[in-house]
Amino acid sequence: MLKENLLQIYAESFRENWREPALTDYVGRNTMTYGDFARHIAMLHLLYKGVGLKKGDKVALLGKNTIQWVTVYMATITYGAVIVPVLQDFNYLDAIHIINHSESRMLFVSNSIWEHLELEKMPGLTAAISLDTRELLGENKSSGRAVEKILGSLPLLFRKRYPNGFRSEDIDYPVCPASSLAEINYTSGTTGFSKGVMLTLNNLCGNVVFGLHQKLHYKGSRALSFLPLAHAYGCAFDLLTPLAAGSHITLLGKLPTPKLLLKALSEVRPHLVLCVPMILEKIYKKQLQPILQKDSMKMMMKTPLLRKVVFKKIRDKLVEAFGGEFEQVIAGGAPLNHEVEEFLHKIGFPLTVGYGMTECGPLISYTHWRKFIVGSSGQTLPGIMESKIESSDPERIPGEICVRGENVMQGYYKNAEATAAVLDADGWLHTGDMGTRSKDGTIFIKGRYKTMILSSTGQNIYPEEIEAKLNNMPYVAESLVVERGRGLTALVYPDYEAMDRDKLSTADVDSIMGKNLVELNKQVAAYERVDKIQLVPNEFEKTPKKSIKRFLYY
Repeated sequence: MLKENLLQIYAESFRENWREPALTDYVGRNTMTYGDFARHIAMLHLLYKGVGLKKGDKVALLGKNTIQWVTVYMATITYGAVIVPVLQDFNYLDAIHIINHSESRMLFVSNSIWEHLELEKMPGLTAAISLDTRELLGENKSSGRAVEKILGSLPLLFRKRYPNGFRSEDIDYPVCPASSLAEINYTSGTTGFSKGVMLTLNNLCGNVVFGLHQKLHYKGSRALSFLPLAHAYGCAFDLLTPLAAGSHITLLGKLPTPKLLLKALSEVRPHLVLCVPMILEKIYKKQLQPILQKDSMKMMMKTPLLRKVVFKKIRDKLVEAFGGEFEQVIAGGAPLNHEVEEFLHKIGFPLTVGYGMTECGPLISYTHWRKFIVGSSGQTLPGIMESKIESSDPERIPGEICVRGENVMQGYYKNAEATAAVLDADGWLHTGDMGTRSKDGTIFIKGRYKTMILSSTGQNIYPEEIEAKLNNMPYVAESLVVERGRGLTALVYPDYEAMDRDKLSTADVDSIMGKNLVELNKQVAAYERVDKIQLVPNEFEKTPKKSIKRFLYY
């Protein structure tokens, strides 16, 4: 266990940064200082106490990234209760299942989502409260209207509890054991069902302490939160770490369309940018590739001096597009296309790629961009995590990546069988990812164990590596490589937007994909060659994290 106590880290941060800005809603521009934030947390603590919420009870949270969302999250864990963040992209039946399965007693939910839910289908809930207005949306009849009464008298109770006003010295969070359950985060995995990942205070603290030691955020730094906070990646490094550091977080609170995101980045000018690979891949494919493929540009790239000038100009434009004041961009949540990664590092763009999973809250490995090895997923967190590869030659022959340490979950909530399948008796978490590892703990991921295909000649084929090459080819929006008979087939959803832009008809698709197939098979090993490309009429069905539900297409 770590010596640091997560709740006391926040108590100290809120006191020290009392007058500093903590949170801003990008929509509406409402800003809350750390002092205001601590007062709102204290108000919710009184509500929890008034309705009889006990330490260890579950509170479900369902809505977009807002100050209210953050307040409920932090108030719940600093009370000693367990937060259950639900991705707002889950369908409503899944959301109801998660609320019931987690045994949540209270629900904080956006009004627009509540319209699709029914209290009667969530019998374990005492009450549902609006994230938008803090009004009571529904209350279980057996509660005797206790929640309604407490909500109505909360301002008066608060004044009685703090007659001199709530001050920094009034912050008093419980000293809970580090092993206490803090969060149940339901995965949105690609295997067809979700599991409740049990994260302790120590698990969350491992991520926060590492982030603080690495100075990912620091007192007065600016953060733009546009990844979903209900997901472990955004939560750990766009919320938990900056609040511990005394940073100022701006919550986008809307779908990060390219236009809106670029506008927000230019206005907030964050000191750290967290993003998913899809954002970088779209910029590369939609904006950079068309420029680089022009004949005039190809000629310039042949001259070292001119190539250097071109690379600097592209880098400077990209840096300014991301706000211009960030130390680095950290890509995570999914593998980054190798071609995109190599190009960005070639032009000197400050990019690094981390590796993690919800089961580790999420971080497993990371390296600062200046020391980052292209093609890797960073170094196993020193002092926090350890890793090993189940292989006879871990540096050369891929095997399953196993990790253990401060960040590894307790297990899956009410699912001993699933827990036993991934957590062994020695505490090693079997990630399901295949890769290699250098002696210094740097991890190189090849693909998922479950997606690996064994060729007829006994070679291991990682479809994700083939897909990464195919996705960079003309008019390919996304692809999925699957085994059909004794060969490989690439399912492709064409980039119809690009085809419309270039005035191409659907009749041109077969010819284009035929050329893509020839080019693809030049770039892969003989045993990885694809037999044919099969077009699909619609985008692949995805999880709320935007990962393809591969199991639907096998």
